Amino acid sequence: MDPIEVFKALSNESRLQILQWLKEPEKHFVPHEGVDMREVGVCVSQVTEKLNMTQSTVSQYLSILQRAGLIRTNRIGKYTYYKRNEEKIKEIADYLHQTL
Repeated sequence: MDPIEVFKALSNESRLQILQWLKEPEKHFVPHEGVDMREVGVCVSQVTEKLNMTQSTVSQYLSILQRAGLIRTNRIGKYTYYKRNEEKIKEIADYLHQTL
């Protein structure tokens, strides 16, 4: 884990909001084409609509979160779905607990 990369990813309010929404996607999004959001994830178009930003900006935010290891992708057909990487988030929480 690169803590600097993780903290950079978490330094943006919209990226933090995305992570919060992905924690309980069924509370924040309508399922995309009947996909199980807990198992598969949330489509970029769903996040784009919720943030009211351009798809390119949201895609960039998701890419930053993915590079930091905070989210995972799942490609189904022409769609890419995003979900939290709970193992990595726990690792970060443990790191903070031990360090601070």
